[in-house]
Amino acid sequence: MNDQTTWQFYTSTVEAWEAMLASIASATESVDLEQFILSYDSIGIRFLEALKERARAGLKVRIFCDEVGSFSLYRANIVHELEATGIQIKFFNSVIPWNPNKESLWFFRDHRKLLVIDKKIGFTGGICLGDAMRDWRESSVRIVGPVVSQMTEAFEVMWNKSYHLFKYYFKRKKKGIDPETPNFEYITNAPLPGKRYMYKELIRAIKSAKHYIYLTTPYLLPDSRLLRNLKKACKRGLEVRLLVPENTNSKLVNIGAGTFFKDMLEAGIHIFRFKGPLIHAKTGIIDGKWSTIGSLNLDNLSLRYNFEGNIVSINKEFAFELERHFLNDLKNAKELTLEEWSKRSYLRRLLEILVWPLRKLL
Repeated sequence: MNDQTTWQFYTSTVEAWEAMLASIASATESVDLEQFILSYDSIGIRFLEALKERARAGLKVRIFCDEVGSFSLYRANIVHELEATGIQIKFFNSVIPWNPNKESLWFFRDHRKLLVIDKKIGFTGGICLGDAMRDWRESSVRIVGPVVSQMTEAFEVMWNKSYHLFKYYFKRKKKGIDPETPNFEYITNAPLPGKRYMYKELIRAIKSAKHYIYLTTPYLLPDSRLLRNLKKACKRGLEVRLLVPENTNSKLVNIGAGTFFKDMLEAGIHIFRFKGPLIHAKTGIIDGKWSTIGSLNLDNLSLRYNFEGNIVSINKEFAFELERHFLNDLKNAKELTLEEWSKRSYLRRLLEILVWPLRKLL
């Protein structure tokens, strides 16, 4: 594989958890974990126990969690117990309005999913650490190579600037992946002026597409710019396929996503709804040459208001594997037609009208 980079994909939540736990157990220097959801339940406790064991062994162990997503852990009040073993832990963007360290809007959340072992092994994807996600259809990756240094740097930025969001300084070193440089990049997205790097990279890739665009997202509420560029791709004769869950874990988001379906279907965008467990993967493949996997959803929360992070690659083998997963998932999905959607109930239409004004906050 190019650039001395190796990887392993996981499409099962449990499989990915076990791989992460095994890598934590094999760590010899450091473990950095950044998570939107680290629940205080059986799987969360397994991870905490694994991290405590490494900290007791003398390793540098840091946990960085979003306070809203990981509220069950925050509420459990075990910070002192974790710190007693040598673990350093921080919670991002306090929900307490009078917190003296609070400088940002409560709405901004750290939605990234990142695990870095010894600054050499990286994990990312859509996977969270909670029993409720055990049966979800996920996509995550274990990667070894130069890109892990970027994942390490991204963690350091959030760790050091967690109480000073408006001093967030992560800067992307180039615009677009250059074929003369390594074929993998970890690209972040931040709700700050000029820091929506992953969003811009996705738009750039869509504009550059020549043949097809395959995107998987659990939450489909695109902003006007993303929707406009997907529709333009259809006008250029490209095949645009979107894979979404038949139903998400949010009724409000289900209704909100439906407000876009008619416009998308009329533009020629193909929408496939996955049947079975919630598909929570966040992946993209364009022309078999460009691909991405990470935490970014195609909704306004991710695109505009959350801190996110994705691996983007121009390695064809990497794209081929992700495309194989996408096509395999289509076997468990049904394509939504305009005729079918036009037959939805009047109650559903009414709910869509009520939710429409809120779409930019979902």
